[in-house]
Amino acid sequence: MTVLSAVGEKNSLKRIGYAILYFVLGLIAVFQIYPLVWLFFFSLKGNAEIFGRSPFALPEDWLWENYARVWTSGNMNTYFFNSVFITVSAVILTVILASLVTFAITRMNWKLNKFVLLLFMVGYMIPIHSTLVPLFQFFLNLNLLDNPVSIVLAYTAYNMPLTIMILMGFYRTLPREIEEAAVMDGCSVHRIFFQITLPMTTPVLSTTMIINMIYNWNEFVFVNTFISSDRYKTLTVGIQNFVGQYLTDWGAIGATLMISIVPILVAFFFLSNRIVEGIAAGSIKG
Repeated sequence: MTVLSAVGEKNSLKRIGYAILYFVLGLIAVFQIYPLVWLFFFSLKGNAEIFGRSPFALPEDWLWENYARVWTSGNMNTYFFNSVFITVSAVILTVILASLVTFAITRMNWKLNKFVLLLFMVGYMIPIHSTLVPLFQFFLNLNLLDNPVSIVLAYTAYNMPLTIMILMGFYRTLPREIEEAAVMDGCSVHRIFFQITLPMTTPVLSTTMIINMIYNWNEFVFVNTFISSDRYKTLTVGIQNFVGQYLTDWGAIGATLMISIVPILVAFFFLSNRIVEGIAAGSIKG
């Protein structure tokens, strides 16, 4: 009986511990989700209701037309397409180039591989604001100002060091036996990279893609500096259209923010397992 009572007491303490843990995690989840819920209700209000009532009150008149107005009159459809195009283009270019660089550094023996790696790591320490003037002059000389290409190139260059650093730890732990067997079978370097090495790095590539996508989607400084016409602006910069000298449409700003947040949430929801796999694979193999 003493042993049974001890086991029962131990199980009870375990259940209490789990209950406390779930309660704390639930509170954290509420605090994490509540700002999004508040922003959604905020986007359905007008200026009079926003400033005339409690900020935590539900909307009296659910102004769904805020979304229709920003999507059409506010030119958000163009900004949204530009954000998608620039983000996807920069992510694909960054991942491909970073994979090629990492493969060359970790799989090939050449004199300057450590120096090239050092250059990329030094680039990771350069603040973004210190590069604005040189980049502006560079794109001006190439006639790339007010052109999406300048943004894609800037995002790619800025994200390369972090992406290489993430890929580096994974590449160093990949078994070389498969690649050596491919060499014995007569495979070229290009086939080894694209058909063997690159598919094996899919988990960590998904992680880097998510990180790059979040940065590119939310970035403001480069777009605000290099893009001047509405034709090529992204969502983060387009929000400024609703901020006037004498009047600010806060409901429209809230609707624009919700539109800009939803794609990131959807992508993270569907790719979150890939992120965990990439981190776990790197930690286990390392």
